[in-house]
Amino acid sequence: MNKIILAGYGGQGMLLCGQMLAYAAMKDGYYVTWLPSYGPEMRGGAASCSVVISENPVGSPVVQFADAVIAVSQPAFEKYHDSVKEGGTVLYHSALVTVKEKKPGIKYIGIDYTSLAAELKNPKTANMIVLGSLNEVLKCVRISALHESLKYKFGDKKPELVEINEQAIEAGIKAVNG
Repeated sequence: MNKIILAGYGGQGMLLCGQMLAYAAMKDGYYVTWLPSYGPEMRGGAASCSVVISENPVGSPVVQFADAVIAVSQPAFEKYHDSVKEGGTVLYHSALVTVKEKKPGIKYIGIDYTSLAAELKNPKTANMIVLGSLNEVLKCVRISALHESLKYKFGDKKPELVEINEQAIEAGIKAVNG
């Protein structure tokens, strides 16, 4: 079972990132829950979601102790980094988050998602870079399932977004591996 929290500001794409992971997990035959949470603001307010992926039916979508927390804003990091269980991972946006103290038994991985998205010449792909890095850390779904979820989400309405987002997922994988 993988329990994940993705958090940042509204507009950073963490809800979509979680949704895409949930789609991919369903493609892989897992039981999945996706629970979004956001403030009243459309952009700039707090936005987070939890994703639970399991081989068995999921009893609750609430994640109290996460295998991984993704924080792409300082407030998100402050709120959720204590939710990672021992042996878990905190992935954070190194250009936007300052880690003052690291908890023992937790792996911290800082990635500058904005710079990687700029290298792809599309700043809106940062969330898919997050998705690639998260999946590389947890290995919770097949990469091909992530690509299938992109086609499901964008294929008919915006097919031009599929390829660039596939590249973003690959960039996230590479970022974790150095």
